Amino acid sequence: MENEIIPIQNMIHEIRGHKVMLDRDLAFLYEVEVKRLNEAVKRNIKRFPEDFMFQLTQEEWDNLRSQFATSRDNHGGRRYLPKKTMSDKMSLIKR
Repeated sequence: MENEIIPIQNMIHEIRGHKVMLDRDLAFLYEVEVKRLNEAVKRNIKRFPEDFMFQLTQEEWDNLRSQFATSRDNHGGRRYLPKKTMSDKMSLIKR
């Protein structure tokens, strides 16, 4: 993915009145596993604004998932509800 231009407009969703990204999409952009991204945020949580990340409710996840044409999750899908990051605060994440 090095030096590749990736359109992200399809990765940005509106939930609870905020433009947000799924943790899986952010991990994809940073070329890390979702688990590692979430671990890094947890480990450094004091560096982020309080509203940087939140977990979707089951209803929000079901509604969002119904908008996807195909599932990108392997092996039967996710075990946990995804976390969302506020897109206006994503510049806080550095490689």
